[in-house]
Amino acid sequence: MELSVYNIEGKETSKKITLDDTVFGIEPNNHAIYLDVKQLLANRRQGTHKAKQRGEVRYSTKKLKKQKGTGGARAGSIKSPLFVGGGRVFGPVPRDYSHKLNKKQKMLARRSALSQKALSSNIRVVENFTLEAPKTKEFLKIWENQQLSGKKLLIVLPELNKNVYLSSRNLPNAKTIIASDINTYDIMNANDLLFFEDAVDVVNRLLGAEANELEATNSPQAIVEQPISIAEAPQPAASGEVQQPAASGEANSEQVNNEQENSEQ
Repeated sequence: MELSVYNIEGKETSKKITLDDTVFGIEPNNHAIYLDVKQLLANRRQGTHKAKQRGEVRYSTKKLKKQKGTGGARAGSIKSPLFVGGGRVFGPVPRDYSHKLNKKQKMLARRSALSQKALSSNIRVVENFTLEAPKTKEFLKIWENQQLSGKKLLIVLPELNKNVYLSSRNLPNAKTIIASDINTYDIMNANDLLFFEDAVDVVNRLLGAEANELEATNSPQAIVEQPISIAEAPQPAASGEVQQPAASGEANSEQVNNEQENSEQ
């Protein structure tokens, strides 16, 4: 897949850039996208919620009223969840929400998200540029020149560019990341993706066929085990030939024969 490269004024240049079909042209797997987004959001949770149970609230342990004769239900402790200020039943406790997702599943999710954006023509490539100083006004002008104003935008840089990052940080509908940090949630959360020219090559290298080959060579299945040398077993005797017993076997047979003769005598 080829895309045109635009300059900062929003005009199409003569340059074309190739998107790797193994990254931007696969059949999107919606379930893989769901699992990856779910894991990322779960890992962000702090899990520090806590509610006091009846054994943790601080109140008197005195019995509230006598057991019988009041006409009401019996009550033994003001810590009971039935009373205002009492402990909570099955309240939240601190826990870890993070869970694991296989590396191949995460790679598939990112490729699926990028392919979905490519299918809907929501990817735009701009020439590499930099700003002399952090100026939100200048960045906003470039944004409008790309005809992307009013849309939630994800800007993908090949490497850290401090001025571009600071210029876009104050915009509510824009987020700037470097290509090595691209993730499924940010891709799906944006309406359009604005790639710097060199950022496309970084994504192709990280998620493309080269990444698959590198992973395959490092996998345990790719390691060829060395054959183990096994001592040669004694060859069976040819037909018509009598196999001679070993020396130790001869000595043992003579000893058995001598014992049998002594027992007969």
